[in-house]
Amino acid sequence: MGMTVGGSGNGPVADPNIVPLIDVLLVLIIIFMVIAPDLATGLPIQVPEPPSQSKPELPEASTIVVQVMQDGKLTINQQESDWDALGARLAEIFKQRADKTAFVKGENEVPFAQVARAIDIMRGAGIEHVGLLTADAGAPRKAL
Repeated sequence: MGMTVGGSGNGPVADPNIVPLIDVLLVLIIIFMVIAPDLATGLPIQVPEPPSQSKPELPEASTIVVQVMQDGKLTINQQESDWDALGARLAEIFKQRADKTAFVKGENEVPFAQVARAIDIMRGAGIEHVGLLTADAGAPRKAL
């Protein structure tokens, strides 16, 4: 509450009282601080660990890798497949497996939309965890 002491005359006082405004702003800041952690949602990810200096590990024979080729063809562990049969074939492979993890790999020039389509089909086939494999680090890349 503001009060003017002294001064000349009985004219109007033009001192605004900003205490209520500050109170409202502090309450809003507290509300946003409480709500903000709930707003940050996204997909759960697992970050790969950097390779060790020892001999690189080869994937297990039971690991399933779906590779999307540049010409639109697919392979499942080096065996050719097509988009229409991918879901049924993966469902058959993972029907008896307890570990429902597979990987998808796209060539460098493949649009991500095709990789995302493969991931969607894989998830529809009952695969719970889909990992992304990147191209070999030593492979030459085409300049843009």
